[in-house]
Amino acid sequence: MTRLRAIAPLLVAAVLTAIAVFTVKSAGCDDPGRYELVAGGYQLVGGCIAPGDLVVPEPAPVAPLPPSGTAPAKG
Repeated sequence: MTRLRAIAPLLVAAVLTAIAVFTVKSAGCDDPGRYELVAGGYQLVGGCIAPGDLVVPEPAPVAPLPPSGTAPAKG
């Protein structure tokens, strides 16, 4: 029983490693892409992701600030 408790985490780690390697090998992407430095930051060039694959929600609108010189309402 003690030997099983010592070996079980190693077996689980080996199985998870094998699953991860298989997943990466079978991803089907010949060109993993690369990042290039452009004006203002980095840009992904190549790869298996098209711009339409990533959905980015619009940011929530920000409430306008009250005019300066007015005190907040009490109460």
